[in-house]
Amino acid sequence: MNLGNLFAGPDMASRLMPEWILVLGIIAMLVVPNVGNATFRLPIPGKSWRIPYFIGGKRFALTGDPRLPKAIAAFTLFASFITALLSQMIDSGVGVAETCIAIAEGSVEVGDNWCGKDATMLKVDAFSRLMEMMFTAALLLALLANWDRLPATPVNRIPTKRQRDEGVESRRLHRLLNNRRQVDFSLLILMVALGMSTVALSTNLFMLFVGLELASMASYVLISFNKETDIGPEAGVKYFIVGSVASAVGLYGLSMLYIWNGDLSISSLSSAWAAGPNGMAIIGLAMMLVAFGFKVSAVPFHFAAPDAYAGASAPVAGVLSTASKGMGFVALMRVLIGVTLIDDGSEWTILIGAVAAVTMTWGNIAALGSHNPKRMLAYSSVAHAGYMLAGIAAIGALGPGEGSELIATALIFHLVVLVAFKLGAFLVISLLECDNNRGSKLEDYYGLARRDPLLAISMMIFMLALAGVPPLSGFLSKLMMVSGIISSTVGDVAGSNLSEAIGSLSWVFWLAILIFINSAISLFYYLRICVVMFFEETERMAVPRAAMIRITIMLCTMGAVVFGLGPLADVLAAAANDAALALFG
Repeated sequence: MNLGNLFAGPDMASRLMPEWILVLGIIAMLVVPNVGNATFRLPIPGKSWRIPYFIGGKRFALTGDPRLPKAIAAFTLFASFITALLSQMIDSGVGVAETCIAIAEGSVEVGDNWCGKDATMLKVDAFSRLMEMMFTAALLLALLANWDRLPATPVNRIPTKRQRDEGVESRRLHRLLNNRRQVDFSLLILMVALGMSTVALSTNLFMLFVGLELASMASYVLISFNKETDIGPEAGVKYFIVGSVASAVGLYGLSMLYIWNGDLSISSLSSAWAAGPNGMAIIGLAMMLVAFGFKVSAVPFHFAAPDAYAGASAPVAGVLSTASKGMGFVALMRVLIGVTLIDDGSEWTILIGAVAAVTMTWGNIAALGSHNPKRMLAYSSVAHAGYMLAGIAAIGALGPGEGSELIATALIFHLVVLVAFKLGAFLVISLLECDNNRGSKLEDYYGLARRDPLLAISMMIFMLALAGVPPLSGFLSKLMMVSGIISSTVGDVAGSNLSEAIGSLSWVFWLAILIFINSAISLFYYLRICVVMFFEETERMAVPRAAMIRITIMLCTMGAVVFGLGPLADVLAAAANDAALALFG
């Protein structure tokens, strides 16, 4: 294959530059920390000539610094985010840069003339770039927050000999262990980013599945990364087992679609589906939805999610509830909208609507009885999956059109702003976990407003945004979705009596009403956190400083506010609309 075509042209930033930055970051993560003064002795008798090859030996001061891996990972994610942003701004307007990567006759071809063809494997457009920016932003915030959760200590500050005092020796060993795990954690984060970026760009179900599994396998390790804890390894194993079964079912469904159509490109599958699917195609699609249902934590595939969220460190749990969930919804939209959406409605809409109703209701009811904030947010994440599944069901029922585009815009907008308030809530928990792993009980939040007013205000903003209280970004995303469903399904009821008007309503209308009801239910457990922070008494006063976590919390707080009202909300809504148009494209 002519890989040189991937680097052709002056507008590389609008093609695969963000992905190549991630690949180069992974390579740098593998190579740079191992650079040292290693030499190779030439096998010449009587001579001791040595040639340096630098991989191995005693590492240099810079490459041996345990803080270097996270710096490489943070720079890689930031550079990937910026180039993805620039790729949609260097042309005549935001969201118009579009190009496709295809494999035709054994060579890699790049250009917008390949878009829509069956040979296309990856597509760079407003939708894929916005989703990719969301993924990298969430991972970058989690990486920065983990700077304090998994600190790197310079080698010269760690005693080389065993200490007599057991407490001092335990802290020494813990610092050494943290230093050894720096590369592992940073490399896993970059692997997740590369997998998610592949999912965002994929227009071929095989490529989509490869990216999905690349990100998932790294996520399983991140969940159980803190193996010295009691619940971390158990949570990782549970999530891995359930996820592996779901992936196996999805892969089997993928093979059935290939047998049916002979091609896994979305354009080819869409044409074949419009001509009429057979039983094998429908069963294959249903099996793929099992895999995607697990990724988005939809009922009944959600049972491992609360344990995984509770067992993982809070920044990793935040990634699972935002970026990982967004990856699952990207896959769902690629398949359900890109393949099966037809003008007179799709067959799967009633099933997706039923799953959405059960998911949002079950998630909120389960969260009501949870007194562990991490598990409560896990069930809240299940409920939010139900809200977004309702939007997808509405799109399937309406078919292509302005109403569907408005709902898709709301879905994409919600996925992006979810990074601000959902990840922000987990980062507040992460800050409290720095104090001897507190934060897993409701009592740990008692009196937080007096202990740290700024932190309590941030947590309150996150809770209100999750509940959909105006004027925060969570309210705007739900309003866009519900208004899109209602305006598209009510129809013309002028001159009709009440019974006739109700009878003329589409069943999707009642999903919008159910979103309202469940949002009202969720207010109870969100406000419960606010009440204990501001009105309960506590003797504990100190809150860990953890500067990097606090910076990320403040960034998330600003995002939850500015994306709900004002010019930045308009900019993001316009970008989400461009992404929705590209998705229907």
